[in-house]
Amino acid sequence: MGKMNMKTKTLLSITESKAHMPDQHALNFLVKKCKEGIKEHSGTDDYHLYLEDGTSQEMWEVLEEDVQEKKTDVKLISHIVDHVATRSIASEESGKHHGFTVKPGILNSLFYYPEFNVALTQASLMHGFGDMIHHFIFAGSDEDIKQFLDYVQARKKEYIKNYVTVFTDMEHGVEPEKVKITSYVTRDDVIMESKIKKQIFRFVDEFFTKNGTFFEQYNIPYKRGLLLYGKPGNGKTTMVKSIANSISSPVAYWQITEFTSSYSIQEVFSSISRMTPMVLVIEDIDSMPELVRSVFLNTLDGATSKEGIFLIGTTNYPEQIDPALINRAGRFDRAYELKGPTAAMRSDYLIKKKLTELLSDEDINALVEATDGFSFAQLNELYKNVALDWYYDRQVNVEEICKDLREENSREKDGWMSGEVSKLGFY
Repeated sequence: MGKMNMKTKTLLSITESKAHMPDQHALNFLVKKCKEGIKEHSGTDDYHLYLEDGTSQEMWEVLEEDVQEKKTDVKLISHIVDHVATRSIASEESGKHHGFTVKPGILNSLFYYPEFNVALTQASLMHGFGDMIHHFIFAGSDEDIKQFLDYVQARKKEYIKNYVTVFTDMEHGVEPEKVKITSYVTRDDVIMESKIKKQIFRFVDEFFTKNGTFFEQYNIPYKRGLLLYGKPGNGKTTMVKSIANSISSPVAYWQITEFTSSYSIQEVFSSISRMTPMVLVIEDIDSMPELVRSVFLNTLDGATSKEGIFLIGTTNYPEQIDPALINRAGRFDRAYELKGPTAAMRSDYLIKKKLTELLSDEDINALVEATDGFSFAQLNELYKNVALDWYYDRQVNVEEICKDLREENSREKDGWMSGEVSKLGFY
């Protein structure tokens, strides 16, 4: 799409919108104006208006992406109401650099896809109780809108390797967000018991890289559920990231909050059903509110609710998990405890961090012995301290660093990680 003309006309003035709102006649008036605008580009106003029931978020995400990237596939027909913002200033992060960018928005603008004979707009209109955003979808026929939806689904597949879809339960409903993957984790980066690692990745490969033929051949339902549990810092997130990086299918992350409800559960599963085959990660699954646990379990038990979904649940507190989650087939098929690293694992981790470039073999062996009981997260902190000391002093006091970290570890066990205070988060 070429540069937007700053003199783009508007369909309604503020005066008109105030004069006509909030009755049905006002919405009819707006629809009529939209059709007139579309007619100037298509030659006809014979368009059907389609209901947006809240399950087509992908449509608006694709539109927003097309507009921001100035794709020629979509054309700006007009703005809806004058004196309403149509562009926004947003922060932008590119690698280590932070800045600002100006982005065109989709709110209060009418866009048209000539190839599909489809027009879309989100209009913020005045009502007696305040502004309300209305979604309008226009298409020449059912076939036109179906082809456009196929286009939307194909577009969604384009960025699955670079983004994770994050669903967060908010007070007003589920808020989806595309989050760009900035750090990649390979399978070689996962250090854990070889038997468990082999089993987990075998499940992943059979589910994704071989298109589920194993499940079809042996008449096994095409769904899988894994529960990863253990103390913080022992590799649950690393495992999940490595799975996401080793497949070419969508990955979604569901953030459960105090606002998780029966509605948000249905909304999330409705959204991910259009992304299958895919991975759904539910972090801190033990925090599922008690009032909606039965709804969640019933959803997992649904005949098709998990078809094509590779479900991964994580928790730092397995004792708080509802037993019904893992005591019935079809919910979580396997549960794996990710234990603290053994001496061999600690040695492997420190070598992968290239500490051999800073310390002698004798020092590294001493570190391995001195870090008994450390988690991977604490080993990572150890590495940072060693690197920092070497960078400034060109020497490292291994004993002092280990002593400080062990004292901190002791404080965590006595209070921070005792379960008597709020959780520190997912590592």
